[in-house]
Amino acid sequence: MQSLIKIFGCGGIYNQTISGNVQDFIVTKFSDITDKIIPFFEANPLQGAKSKEFANFKEVAELMKEGAHLTYSGLSLIKQIKSRMNKNID
Repeated sequence: MQSLIKIFGCGGIYNQTISGNVQDFIVTKFSDITDKIIPFFEANPLQGAKSKEFANFKEVAELMKEGAHLTYSGLSLIKQIKSRMNKNID
């Protein structure tokens, strides 16, 4: 997990449980997502169902970059996109 921080040059590793046996790589800075994470996966495409998840993730990021999350209709669209994510993942 630590190598993700080195690869992307951002983010942090956080324990999901008290025992520490489950960890998450979390990027909180929006510019890191748009300038590092998304370009990485555009250059190194995911395969299968995860490619659809990435397309949804990227669509939400683009909407947020345009400020859509600050309007009721934009936020509703983002919620609609989110509702179709992480469904039937292998």
